[in-house]
Amino acid sequence: MARMPFSLFLALRYLRPKRTFVSIIALISMIGVTLGVMVLIVVIAVMTGFGRDLRDRVLGMKSHIMVFGQHALPESEKTMEIIRKTPKVVALTPYIQGPVLVKFRGRIFAPQIYGMDEKRGAKVNKLGQYLVAGKLDLTGSRVVIGSEMAALYGISVGDQLTIYSPKNLAQKGEILLPEESTVVGIFESGMYEFDLSILFTSLGLAQDLYDLPGQIHGYSVMTEDPDRAGEVREALNGRLPAGMAAHTWMQLNRPIFSALAVEKNMMFFLLIFIDVVAAFGVMSTLITFVVQKTREIGVMKAIGAPPRRILEVFVLQGIIIGTIGTTAGLFLGLLLVRFRNEFLEFLRQTTGFEVFPREIYNFPSLPAHVEGSDLLVICLASLFLCTLAGLIPAYFGSRLSPVDAMNRE
Repeated sequence: MARMPFSLFLALRYLRPKRTFVSIIALISMIGVTLGVMVLIVVIAVMTGFGRDLRDRVLGMKSHIMVFGQHALPESEKTMEIIRKTPKVVALTPYIQGPVLVKFRGRIFAPQIYGMDEKRGAKVNKLGQYLVAGKLDLTGSRVVIGSEMAALYGISVGDQLTIYSPKNLAQKGEILLPEESTVVGIFESGMYEFDLSILFTSLGLAQDLYDLPGQIHGYSVMTEDPDRAGEVREALNGRLPAGMAAHTWMQLNRPIFSALAVEKNMMFFLLIFIDVVAAFGVMSTLITFVVQKTREIGVMKAIGAPPRRILEVFVLQGIIIGTIGTTAGLFLGLLLVRFRNEFLEFLRQTTGFEVFPREIYNFPSLPAHVEGSDLLVICLASLFLCTLAGLIPAYFGSRLSPVDAMNRE
């Protein structure tokens, strides 16, 4: 049977639970490491989940790539063929998007109108999947509105909206009647901004509202993989006619996702200080061990144990405390992420406090997603801090002279 290394054997022997004050300090140090790792895992998983859910909802309403210019473009079959034949392009639709004024029962509001080809548009966004009332039928003067808009202004399926476009405001000396449109559907995407401010209609009605017969604002393009939309954008920009450029969903929504990335990094930076505090607890524990075992250190050095062996004993203690605490924190963190919504419901029922108000965040449940790279960074950072915490007391313990160590009480 293989022998256990002397340094590891002694480190485990010193850490063996005893009914002493030092054992309690060691246990508290492990608990500190456990809590630090657990909190980091839960918070980073929730931040990652928010980012993924937000990304999915944005992509549910917007295409992977938008092709447009500084001015209105002619609706060109040739241009659509160029886009369609670009590698990794799945679908596209021409669109018109811009602000309009809507009047309903004496109230006036200004949403964005999005005109698209109904059949081709179904392949570019998930509007049909988000319908909660009515149907998706954009033929003629029909519109589909968001649930927040419907709730705010009291609009229901079948109601008539009066739509004023820039054409009504730009003409002089003429009386142009606004469009009377019927609400045939209500969608709910989960994004408050989209559900409040976007009104979908047919491409023909949008062209008429903006007085752009045969013209469009651009093309919405769906690709095979949204994360590789940048490659398709580069390919398109090398083929598109002059005056047109392709833009990815990441470019068009950079402020939102950049803010989420910064918040995630900042949360990690702040919460890692919990592990730093736990590492100081580990250091204080090992300092206590060194003081308590001073005479034993003197005996070992007197019989020929080199300073490196003494150093190894106390560094291994820090590693063992960090490993046990990190493993426990990893297990508890993953368990809490798995049952996070049940835990929030338990808190709500027992305390009456709503930690995650669904009506504010507009999510049916608390999102979370665990990434292996995040777990690896958290666990390695915890182990590194605990190992580093053990180096200082281990160094001073290894520097003790045998005579001074054995003479100390």
